[in-house]
Amino acid sequence: MIIGSRGSQLALWQARWVQARLPGAEVVVIQTTGDRILDVALPQAVPQTGIKGLFTKEIEEALLDRRVDLAVHSLKDLPTQMDPRLVIAAVPAREDVRDAVVGRRLAELAPGARIGTSSLRRASQLRRLRPDLKVENIRGNVDTRLRKLDEGRCDALILAAAGLRRLGLAGRIAELLEPEVMCPAIGQGALAIQCRAEDGETRRLLEPLEDPAARAEVEAERAMLEQLGGGCLVPIGGWAVLRGSQLSLTGLVASPDGSEVVRASLDGPASDPADLGRRAAQQLLDRGAGRILDLVHAP
Repeated sequence: MIIGSRGSQLALWQARWVQARLPGAEVVVIQTTGDRILDVALPQAVPQTGIKGLFTKEIEEALLDRRVDLAVHSLKDLPTQMDPRLVIAAVPAREDVRDAVVGRRLAELAPGARIGTSSLRRASQLRRLRPDLKVENIRGNVDTRLRKLDEGRCDALILAAAGLRRLGLAGRIAELLEPEVMCPAIGQGALAIQCRAEDGETRRLLEPLEDPAARAEVEAERAMLEQLGGGCLVPIGGWAVLRGSQLSLTGLVASPDGSEVVRASLDGPASDPADLGRRAAQQLLDRGAGRILDLVHAP
């Protein structure tokens, strides 16, 4: 069994985590468009290339061409609209959904300090939290970003806590930002194991890796994102939490400069997470999120 993965240290950690649970599996590295385009900010990369799924497209093509049997993605990188010949066969137990500050705590950063992120979602919320900071576009894998911090290119970084924990770098975290302070990305902290829809044997082998709670949470979040017509490159955040038989979902849409933020929070039965996501999206739109998204998508 062949597992397709990006070549970053974090992506390989994730792929090898799955490999360890599938005896005899091998990992092959596939370079994606997002790995090659490092000289522009991510929100500008899609208009330039016309490609959705900057970090997944080539891996999905390898699945469809039968060069690999399954793929391991950071779920937040996976577009909500997938090729119908592919499925998310398993969503394992979720890691920490929060964003982390590396370097110094936000309150310790002086006015004018430089804080690095490649995420429009993070940048817009940072500009609202600390409009006195200078937000710098810092691209690259986790090690590259940490090196840029250590070299003095910025005074602090915002990274996903999950990636730092998986790489054994939790000690670099200066502060964890609660979701109420910094709304996470859709699917943050979760993995998506993808395979061909027709491949019943692989789907059967992946069943033990499925975590029903994580599946319900991310399905609600992704349904909200799809209804909003957004992707991982727009200032949309959301996180769902399963409590017993109920899901609680909070969504956020922010203007790039942080001047406007629209929030919505809803509860619903875990048996229908997609409905909860769609209702949360409609509530966001009713509160003015559509106008913000139109501005973001404008040429």
